[in-house]
Amino acid sequence: MTGRRAAVLLLSVFLLLAGAGQAQATGYRYWSFWERDGGHWTYATEGPSTARPDDGDVQGFRFSVSEDSGDAARPRGTADFAAICADTPAREDRKRVALVLDFGTVTDAPPGETPPGARTECAVLPEDATAAQALAAVAEPLRYSSSALLCAIAGYPRTGCGGTVKDHTVVRSAEPESTDDGGPSAGLVAGVAVVAVLAAAAAWQARRRRP
Repeated sequence: MTGRRAAVLLLSVFLLLAGAGQAQATGYRYWSFWERDGGHWTYATEGPSTARPDDGDVQGFRFSVSEDSGDAARPRGTADFAAICADTPAREDRKRVALVLDFGTVTDAPPGETPPGARTECAVLPEDATAAQALAAVAEPLRYSSSALLCAIAGYPRTGCGGTVKDHTVVRSAEPESTDDGGPSAGLVAGVAVVAVLAAAAAWQARRRRP
C-alpha cells in the first residue's frame, strides 16, 4: 500500500465515521415521554394518559425535533428520585412520582419562542393516578390536540403541535444512554481504533518501501 493510497483510505474511513448514523428526513416538534429504568432513560411504550407509575418512579418529558422514537432526544441531566423528592415526605394511600421536564434547545424551539430552563418536580398523587395526572399536578397549563397528543407543558410551546421540520438531520444514538458518566460512545471508540490500526499499517508499509 503506497503512502498516497493509505492517506486516501484513512480519509474515506474518517468521513464514513463522521457521517455514520446521519440522514436527512422530515422531523416533528413534539414532547416525547420517557421512563427512568435504573440509570438509563427508556422511551415509554405507552402514552402518559394510560401509563400508571409506581411510588418512587422517575418519568421524563423532552421537547425536541425528531423523526421517531429512535431519533428522539432523551431528557438531559441526572434523574434521581431521592434528590427530586427529598423534601416531599411519603404519605399513606398516596404515591410520589419524580418528573424531569426538559424544554429542549433553542435549535428545537418553534420560531419566535425561547425554551424555559429544564426543571424537576415531585408529584404527590392517588395510587392509581396516571403520568398525565402527575404532569397536570405540577406543570399546568397543559395543552392537548384533538387526538390527545401532548402539545404543551407549562404553556410551552405557545402554539403548534407536532409541526413538521423539513431536512431534519437524523443522528442515531446522538445522546447515548451513557451520557451520565461523560464517557465516549462505543461506536466512537471503535472508530478511533480502526483509524489507529490503519495509520499504523500505512506507516509500516511506508517504512518497508524506503530504500
